[in-house]
Amino acid sequence: MPGLVLVNSFSMLQQAQSAASCSGRSAPGLACRPFGLARQGRPLRAPRGLIRVRAEEDERVRGLLEPPPEGEISSTVSTWLNPPKEELPDDFEMPIWDHLDELRERVLVGALAAAVAVLTCFVFSKDLVVFLEAPVAAQGVRFLQLSPGEFFFTTLKVGGYAGLLLSVPTILYEIAAYVVPGLTKAERQFLVPVILGSSVLFYAGLLFSYEILTPAALNFFVNYADGAVESLWSIDQYFEFVLVLMLSTGLSFQVPVIQVMLGQLGLVSSEMMFSQWRYVVVGATVAAAVLTPSTDPFTQTLLAVPLVGLYMGGAYAVKVLEARRAAQQA
Repeated sequence: MPGLVLVNSFSMLQQAQSAASCSGRSAPGLACRPFGLARQGRPLRAPRGLIRVRAEEDERVRGLLEPPPEGEISSTVSTWLNPPKEELPDDFEMPIWDHLDELRERVLVGALAAAVAVLTCFVFSKDLVVFLEAPVAAQGVRFLQLSPGEFFFTTLKVGGYAGLLLSVPTILYEIAAYVVPGLTKAERQFLVPVILGSSVLFYAGLLFSYEILTPAALNFFVNYADGAVESLWSIDQYFEFVLVLMLSTGLSFQVPVIQVMLGQLGLVSSEMMFSQWRYVVVGATVAAAVLTPSTDPFTQTLLAVPLVGLYMGGAYAVKVLEARRAAQQA
């Protein structure tokens, strides 16, 4: 503010004390005299025009120095961890051992669903291998088994990943069923869209990786080696590349879900999200470089551009939620 220069925390404290001592005598808008510090029996006066505290700023400075009344300010996190009882629709308590028994049952059901899905996918693992070879099948690439049992362990890996992907809906349902009794009414209404949106975005990321990202990256490598070497790829290394790329893409598509959750908790606003777009571009580029197993810039760009778009879409979704919340409160 005009006429106020803060030198350091100690000088600000002295200014506040000087302003408080003269606020009862000075009219609003009048400046108090400079304070002095005793050094060897002589007052140390501030240089002319360097430090002036106006009496009208006395209350503002005092508010900075005095702690707020107890209970006046409650953080969003503490409110979320300890919601009021009237917001909890199920008014009952469960002993810790009952919680552990229910958790054990939920984990057991999720593990059984995952095991059944993995075994089923392992039965059809050869068909899955042919399906995942399709992005480069037309490029003349041949796959080799470079060691005994390499293809067998590759089918185990493919069946395991595919089975886990198929069992994700069941696992998410068990998690939601376990945490729902402890949620408030607003959180229950918010839980279903979050789970549904997370699942849709994850599978959309897998589809994007299979249809666009993986073929583009593999075609880049094939065309780059054309005329120099023949493309004979290890079947294990190829599927490690494809599976890591697809899973990392699916996980990176969860950015809007994280944004909506943070916005719903009140930790971050849409205005803050939009204002950080420059850092988002740099962060998306770095994340694409880390998530993609290849080192070519083309593949990284193909992943970084959707990440930036998803971030902007998540910020816009938070803005819509804020407008809806403001309309309800009005």
